[in-house]
Parts: sequence; structure tokens; C-alpha cells
Amino acid sequence: MKKRRLGNTDLHISEVGLGCMNLGTNEQNAKDIIHEAINAGINYIDTADLYDYGENEKLVGKALKGKRQDTIVATKGGNHFDPNQEGWYWDPSKKYLKEAIKNSLLRLGLDDVDLYQLHGGTIEDPIDEVIETFEELQQEGLIRYFGLSSIRPNVIKSFVDKTTITSNMMQYSLLDRRPEEELLDYLNDNQVSVLVRGSLGKGMLTSKGMTQWEKKGSNGFLDYNAEDLKGVVVKLQALANESNTTPESIAIRYCFSHPGVSSLILGASRPEQVQNNIKAYYDAPQDQSIIEEVTSMTKKQVYEQHRT
Repeated sequence: MKKRRLGNTDLHISEVGLGCMNLGTNEQNAKDIIHEAINAGINYIDTADLYDYGENEKLVGKALKGKRQDTIVATKGGNHFDPNQEGWYWDPSKKYLKEAIKNSLLRLGLDDVDLYQLHGGTIEDPIDEVIETFEELQQEGLIRYFGLSSIRPNVIKSFVDKTTITSNMMQYSLLDRRPEEELLDYLNDNQVSVLVRGSLGKGMLTSKGMTQWEKKGSNGFLDYNAEDLKGVVVKLQALANESNTTPESIAIRYCFSHPGVSSLILGASRPEQVQNNIKAYYDAPQDQSIIEEVTSMTKKQVYEQHRT
């Protein structure tokens, strides 16, 4: 599998990464999924402390035993929770982030992580303190690099203006083209890698698109109403059939049409889904006319909040 440089670092990550949020809680199944990904050439494994309130990191850590050298491991922090209590709240304070990364490392069974991401963020956060915390964690050897997981332009720009972040994870797909307005170019110009989540549009940009639309799209999606959304799903399926490819392969190829995208972080709840995602990646059409056609079928969009 092809790899792309992560930001301005010495790390090169696979163009498909494994998002671990949907691993579930069955240890063997989680292990099978992660091993399937690694054996197929995926080296980027992405989790977060909030997923199943820490249990996800434990499963990832167990699955990575003996395979750490083959992987680039990322996790996220900033959501304050107690595993013994319900609920959580946003807490980007230095005290909590330092506590959170140490707990993450304990659960993962690792001495460090390659990438630590702020899991959200608002413009009211103590951004200078967060940056200072990340830099201290680097100096302490607990994290190699740091980045964000945010869709807020004002937060992203505040960090980029103040420090050298490695990456930003954000939602981007044919159904969510908001990053195209300015953020993709902006991040690329500043050598910040974009890690894409949601590239298959909640499954609506796949061969099972209509089934997923009935489950997840009947109330619309972003600025698409239900019928417009259904129209995109139907047109994408028809284009895929005409082009002898699949909707997911077109959706994947579309995201990679921007040079700022380093990796698509695709989730899986079964090993077969990893196989399907990788097949869709390898089968992605190279014909630029397909990208032009699918672009004309979807909307240009803008971020209407979090701009200043």
C-alpha cells in the first residue's frame, strides 16, 4: 500500500488507516480486525480514550503486542471521563491532558504514541496552555508528534498560527465538501496533513447506499434534504455501474484528488470490512472524468459556524 508523509515529520502512513471506534468489545474480533489491517499493509492505527471509555485502547493495546514496530499509533484526549461513571465533559487543561495521556499509555501498554490529537476544541480553550502541554509531553518522550481532530476553522487556524501541528483529522466526503472551501488548501500550504474520517458518508457512498440512506439519511444530511440525498446515492450507484467500479471506490478516489489528504481513516466492525475497504481502495478509478462527473452531482458547501 502506498504511504504518504505525515505533516513535516519522518513518519509515512498508509493511505488507508484503521479507525478503531467501531471495533466493539469482543477481544478476539478486535484482534482479528487489527491484524487483518496490518497484514494488508495498513500501518496507521487510530483510537481515542473516549471510545468505550478506555476499553477500546485496551483492546488495541492487546492486539498490538508484538506488532508495535509495524504500526504508527495515534490516540486522542481532552474529553474528561471516569470509567466508573456515566458521561463526560470537555477538559483541555494541562492537568487533565497530562493525566489523560498517561492513562492512555497504560491502557495501550505502550511507552509512547506516535501522534496525540486534541479530540475536539473550541476557540474559548486555553490554546497556549494546550500547545505548551503538547510540547512538554514531547520533551518527556510520551508523544512523538501532536495534532488535532477538529472541523472548526477558527480552532484549526489558531493552532496552525501558533505552533507546528502535524495533522488534523476532519470529516470529508462527496456529501461533506466543506473542507474544500479553504481548509484543505490552507492545511496543505502549511504542511499539515489531513486525516479524513467519514469518507463513505455513513455508508451512503457504498454499494449498500440505499439501505444506509433508509437507516441514516431519511432526515437528510448537512444541507441535503432526504430526497436530494437519495438522488445523489442513486446517481452515484448508476455512475459506478456505468464505469465498472463501485460507489466506495469512487468516494475514496474523490478524497484523494486533493494533495493535502494523507490518509483515509476507515473503520471496521468485522475483518471482512477491512478487506472490503482495502479492495475499494485498490480498485479506485483513475479516470479524471469520473471525478469531474461525481463532483457535478454533489454540492459545494461551506462551514457556517466556527469561522471567527
